[in-house]
Amino acid sequence: MSYYSFGTRAIHVGSEASTETGAVIPAISLSTTFKQDSVGVHKGFEYSRSDNPNRRAFEAQLASLEQGKHALAFASGSAATATVLTAVGANAHVISVNDVYGGTHRYLTRVAKELQNVEVTWLDLENATEETILGSIKENTKLLLVETPTNPTLRLIDIPHIARILKSHPVQPLLMVDNTFMSPYYQSPLRLGADVVLHSITKYINGHSDVVMGALILPEVSPDSKPFFSYFLDKLRFLQNAMGNIPSPHDAWLAQRGAKTLHLRMRAHGLGALSVAKALERAKERGLVRDVTYPGLLTNSRFKVAWDILDGIPFGGMVSFRINGGEQETDRFLAHLNLFTLAESLGGVESLVEVPEKMTHGAIPPAERALLGIGPDLIRLSIGIEDPEDLVRDIEHALEAVKSPLQVNLAPSTPVSEDDSPLATAPHSSAVSENGDAVKLSL
Repeated sequence: MSYYSFGTRAIHVGSEASTETGAVIPAISLSTTFKQDSVGVHKGFEYSRSDNPNRRAFEAQLASLEQGKHALAFASGSAATATVLTAVGANAHVISVNDVYGGTHRYLTRVAKELQNVEVTWLDLENATEETILGSIKENTKLLLVETPTNPTLRLIDIPHIARILKSHPVQPLLMVDNTFMSPYYQSPLRLGADVVLHSITKYINGHSDVVMGALILPEVSPDSKPFFSYFLDKLRFLQNAMGNIPSPHDAWLAQRGAKTLHLRMRAHGLGALSVAKALERAKERGLVRDVTYPGLLTNSRFKVAWDILDGIPFGGMVSFRINGGEQETDRFLAHLNLFTLAESLGGVESLVEVPEKMTHGAIPPAERALLGIGPDLIRLSIGIEDPEDLVRDIEHALEAVKSPLQVNLAPSTPVSEDDSPLATAPHSSAVSENGDAVKLSL
């Protein structure tokens, strides 16, 4: 179904009607074992750790959405990361973007390093020169790990540029892109030159904050594949079964259901994030906010990169900003929010807010956090799919409370009518391409 648009593939791939009952929605297969007609002769399933109908259906859907050939689902994004780093082997060298998710940083430094003697080189891949990247590659370099946008400072990394650099080096390390923040709707790393895509399915793909899951997606093995790629793919499949870091059938079923509305939700996330980012820019002009980071803003230094990738669509649902003040102002802002829930994670239909310094990135040493600009004034927002006007009003009220804590009326302001919704007169950047695919341009 590769010639169908994104939304059509999301709904139909892996959800073929049952040949036995005609059921349109896949059944949940809870059986742990499957009947064999004779030894080794069966209908494709033996034992649910090795394979399961629900997991197989979800993996097929996911491979289609990321425009890859192979998908492997895991019990969490961290489990997927752990499996990748196990597959690179002992005494390997890995290059990672320095502004990485706290859990990934923890695994690299506290598990892979201690148990496998994996060496890590941290690079600012948004600004690193070609010479710096090439100079960091060693004979045992197996992998370069990228998050783009990074978490939580939303730095952008030029995937095709990194891919060309790695391909030009004799060692040819694999390029893995964590695509959790953007989802396959807004970014297709495999089409931009990546060898592996990583997802925390917990976030946008499932989209309802009720499943913890991860996944890896890889392209088809071809004559152009890197020397290590075929071995790596086989090793991942072996480890998925041998380590047993798999999702339950029910979780796979839920995630598959959630992914069917990914294209609709991502449009809403993007439009809401753009509205919130613009409101924070206005607050910056009034001295309430010190800095706003959202690559979809014209004022963002990497706007051209974001615009080229997205071809005129808002840049995802994540917004970071620095409040004008420190820990006290941040706490006061959080205390006066009504619609944003203080919680870790992201990508659900509900809007969340968190302080990375003490929450998602608390495990990163203070000195490294400081170098990345992760301090008490940095606030990360995950924009849900609520009405953008309501979210903007909520943030504006909380910011006013920080400015004048004794004078602010905390009651919700008068609701805006449906006709006044920003979606009714969406800016030109909200246009979606005809085929529904978000990323079709390389840089």
